[in-house]
Amino acid sequence: MSDVISGAVDALNEKLADENIGGSVKFHIQDEGSVVVDDSGARASDEDADVTLTADAATFQDMMSGDLNPTAAFMSGKLALDGDMALAMKLGAALA
Repeated sequence: MSDVISGAVDALNEKLADENIGGSVKFHIQDEGSVVVDDSGARASDEDADVTLTADAATFQDMMSGDLNPTAAFMSGKLALDGDMALAMKLGAALA
């Protein structure tokens, strides 16, 4: 597992520790791999999910640090979405 994926798992578990997501979300970090988040937490995985969010490592890091709002990333084309938009919006609010 890459350092980027390992860091993403840690960051997502910390940010979403008390959240009930109500589905599964895959973060595909380009050229690194994927992280799946559901109500049991975040883990390195490429399994199918209700929604897949794709971004490069820099965009993902900016979202995790709070420097980039996930909605703004999507609207600017830095974050691609495939699947359940409502779930993605719920997760975006939890990450903001």
